[in-house]
Amino acid sequence: MSDTSFQKCRDLEIVEKGGEVKHLNIISKKEATWKGKRVNLEYEKKERSLIMKTIVSIVCILVLFITVNMASAAQYTGKNIQAKFASAEIEGDFMTVWGRKFADHMKKWSEGKIDITVYPLGTLGSTLDIQESAQRGVVQFVLSASGWISALVPQAQVLTLNYLYPTEKVTEVQDWIVRNGEFMPLVEKAFKKNNLVPLGMFNLGWMCLTSKKEIKSLDDMKGLKLRLMSAKLLVENYRAYGAAPTPMGFGEVYSGLQMGLIDAQINPIWAIYSMKFYEVQDYITQLKNEVAVGIPSVNKQFFESLPEDVQQEMRKFWRDEIIPAGKFINELEVADRSKIEKSRPKIKFSVLDDAAIATFKARAQKVYSTYVEIGGEGSQQILDALLKDINNAKKALSIK
Repeated sequence: MSDTSFQKCRDLEIVEKGGEVKHLNIISKKEATWKGKRVNLEYEKKERSLIMKTIVSIVCILVLFITVNMASAAQYTGKNIQAKFASAEIEGDFMTVWGRKFADHMKKWSEGKIDITVYPLGTLGSTLDIQESAQRGVVQFVLSASGWISALVPQAQVLTLNYLYPTEKVTEVQDWIVRNGEFMPLVEKAFKKNNLVPLGMFNLGWMCLTSKKEIKSLDDMKGLKLRLMSAKLLVENYRAYGAAPTPMGFGEVYSGLQMGLIDAQINPIWAIYSMKFYEVQDYITQLKNEVAVGIPSVNKQFFESLPEDVQQEMRKFWRDEIIPAGKFINELEVADRSKIEKSRPKIKFSVLDDAAIATFKARAQKVYSTYVEIGGEGSQQILDALLKDINNAKKALSIK
């Protein structure tokens, strides 16, 4: 307070609540009397400042809390939506687990307005049935392996080509491709022409070959009656190794192995465990040739009928789940291998050595041109984009 203002403010009239007028008599720049009591103006000033700072801090915290909760709470204000989600796997396996996770996320995000019911394999028909149902719009979502979906979208067979991926950081490579690559926009065009929209792709683990005899080289593959999914390119891959590929429904494989209708089959470790294939096989061999790829898809007409924010949230969910899903699969493989070894100690696990892998890889790469022949419109561009994306991802992730 300046000297001038001090002189002007020696006696102030203060109107209290209720309209009563009181006088504040200023004694000096630091003191005054109020209702007959001395008041330390400097202390009061500091105290008021502290109170104001506290109030501001509380307000900021409340604003931050409200903002965060608004961001995580539903932004969806549209009508109620009900949908069916068909999984190509049984209860407890990845596709069904992540289908439920997706359903829970969308329900929470929309505050209950988006209700998605998940159906495990077998409840709505065979694997091919549920994909055709999604294409026709009988169910709205389907999550299955690329080998199955390629029956409807031949371009998707590119993901069944062998020896595409590095032997490490497969999940990270896929995450890079989905976020940064040229492949997904191209393959989405092919899906849309078949009334489907792909929402992402997932690493379901390395395929393993189970058999009655040990597989160490190409010679051991000759004439092997090997169960595969009904994808043309998958058949060509294993035919190139000398095997006798035998397409068969997933639910029929156990009895086929047990009865000797087939000699062997390929699947990730967790599927071998959950379907109990290890009970009727003696060897589990990793060729390091093929990564099982899961593709969540949605009926095109249904998806395009949704508000833009719902579409984006669905895409975001599947994009953000690539890394967590890969971790889940890795942990599941370790746990399920341990369970298999404990349940059937005589079973033998092995990985092809580098020399054997080189001979398998040489055969596999001859099939790449077959993909261009049978993969449909734009297949060469799609293959080139995928190979380019994988190489760019390896550079970005420092993979040799």
